[in-house]
Amino acid sequence: MSKTTNKFSSEVRERAVRLVLDNQNQHGSRWQAVLSISSKIGCAPQTLNDWVKKAEVDSGKRPGVSSEMAEKMKALERENRELRQANEILRKASAYFAMAELVLWNPWLLRQKGVAARHRKLRGSGGGGVVRSLVLQDRGRV
Repeated sequence: MSKTTNKFSSEVRERAVRLVLDNQNQHGSRWQAVLSISSKIGCAPQTLNDWVKKAEVDSGKRPGVSSEMAEKMKALERENRELRQANEILRKASAYFAMAELVLWNPWLLRQKGVAARHRKLRGSGGGGVVRSLVLQDRGRV
């Protein structure tokens, strides 16, 4: 994300673009019109030229992605990123609770090296533990 501030209002931008497009015939080239008008409004010539190009794309005179479409794509990409993060969190939580239930109800796993310690951690120090009581509640046994 860029943290640039917009020095010029949208009205000033639109008027400058309109001036360039209307007056480019009076100058030798578009760039000369851009130079002339940019010095009058106090912006860099390249900035004004970028505004003109963007206005042409938005109006359909020049190929490219319009501002409206770019905003939609940006919003969809942001939503996609958030959904991927949520899915990753849910996947990890599901794997954690699936392993906890597997360890709690499978005596063979409890006898395996290292699994008993994890089992005790999941159960807590006082016998049944939080996870086991949650699983029992979920199964309707409590």
